[in-house]
Amino acid sequence: MYQEYKRILAPIDGSKEAKKAFLKAIQVARRNEASLDIAHIIDTRAMQVGDGYEIIYTDDMSSEGKALLADYEKMAHDHGLEDVHTHLEYGSPKQVITEELSVDCKSDLIMIGATGLSAVERLLVGSVSDYVIRNAPCDVLVVRTDLENKLSE
Repeated sequence: MYQEYKRILAPIDGSKEAKKAFLKAIQVARRNEASLDIAHIIDTRAMQVGDGYEIIYTDDMSSEGKALLADYEKMAHDHGLEDVHTHLEYGSPKQVITEELSVDCKSDLIMIGATGLSAVERLLVGSVSDYVIRNAPCDVLVVRTDLENKLSE
């Protein structure tokens, strides 16, 4: 049985791992003539400073997120994709990806970068990709390699 994907969700966070996953998502979307949803989630847990700086902090993060999404949307269009949608969301990234975006976008595949966290960081905050693998309502592909299927150093 040949699986065709029609709605691909590619969460991005500005990391090298997310970019590798995104570039592969473009290729999969092209092969499947699928739409591509690009999502950036601002982790609201990082904004709890309580000194009135959260508004400035949020505005800065929103501006950076919008710029990142615009760059990735342009990259997708430059690679020949037309059906591209961007999403700027707020909350816990792992929950927004699995419980909101994948459902709202009707995703049948999530392509996500492998975690770059150390063992201690994973223990304290948990890995987004681990959570998505366990809880997503659709297929999940965790990307570890570049377009030539090589691990980067």
